[in-house]
Amino acid sequence: MAVIGWIGLGNMGGSMSANLAKSGHDVRGFDLNPAAVAAAEAGGVKPAQSIADAVNGADVVFTMLPKGEHAKAVYLGGDGVLAHADSRTLLVDSSTIDVAAAQELHDAAAAAGFRFVDAPVSGGMSGAQAGTLTFMVGGEEGAVADATGYIGPMASNIIPTGAATTGQAAKICNNLMLFINLAATAEGAVLADRLGLDKQVFWDIASVSSGDSWALRTWYPVPGVVSTSAADNDFAPTFTTELANKDIGLAISAAEDTGTPLEIGRHVQQLFQRLVDAGQSGKDCSMIIKLADGSLDSTV
Repeated sequence: MAVIGWIGLGNMGGSMSANLAKSGHDVRGFDLNPAAVAAAEAGGVKPAQSIADAVNGADVVFTMLPKGEHAKAVYLGGDGVLAHADSRTLLVDSSTIDVAAAQELHDAAAAAGFRFVDAPVSGGMSGAQAGTLTFMVGGEEGAVADATGYIGPMASNIIPTGAATTGQAAKICNNLMLFINLAATAEGAVLADRLGLDKQVFWDIASVSSGDSWALRTWYPVPGVVSTSAADNDFAPTFTTELANKDIGLAISAAEDTGTPLEIGRHVQQLFQRLVDAGQSGKDCSMIIKLADGSLDSTV
C-alpha cells in the first residue's frame, strides 16, 4: 500500500485521511490543531510533527485546507510541501479555493518538477465520514489518472474535469447552485407553513416534484422532517455559515473575472453575510431559514 502525507485534519480532512488509513495505506497527518491530530490518530492516521515529516517518503500528498491563502502557504512556504517533498510525489489539493490560487499552485508545482491536481470534493462532513464524496479532479491527464487510484476509499464518484483548475471551477459552480437551492428551499418551507400545509406533507410533495433538490432532501431546514437536517440539532454545523459564505464568495469573484452578472448568487451571499454579521458564522448554513421566517433577531 502507499505512503500518504496528509496536511489539514479538520472536519473534512480528518475523516478523509482516516478512510485512507482504514483501507490499508500508511497515512501521516499534520495539522496545527492538536485536537484535530488526536482525532485523526484515533482513526488510524499517524501524527506527523511538521509538513516535512508528513511528506517525507510519501507517494502522494493530499491537502485539505480552508482557503487559498492557507493552501499557498502550505505548498509554497519555506517549510512547505514543495520545499520538502520528493518531486516524484504526486500532489493533490482537495481544498475549495479560488481559481487564481489553484493556477498559482499548478504553476509553482510544475516549475519545481511536481505533478499536481486540484481535486475539491462535494458531499460534506457526512460524505467525508462515510467515504462517499464526489471528487472533481483537474490537471494533466496522467496525474489525474494516478490521483484517481488513491482517491477511491474516500469517494463514491471521481470525475475528471479537464485541464488545470477545472476541478475548482466545477466545485465553485456546484456550490453556487447548492446555496441558491438552499435559500429557495428555506423560503418555500416558510411559506408552506404559513399557508397551513403540514411540514411533512409539503416535503413529501416537493421531494418528488419540480421543487426537489439535494438541499431539500438532505438539509431541509425544518426540524422533524429529514434526519440529516441540522435543524434537528439546533443548527449544529454540518457545513458552517462561514464556509458557505466563503464558497459563494468564490463564485462571485469568478463571476466578476468572467463578466457574469450572478444576480441571484449575489443576493444569497448577502443573506449569508447577514448571518455572519449576526454572530452565526459557526452555525449550520441552513440557518438561513431564520432570515426567511424573520426570526433572526430572536436567535442572537
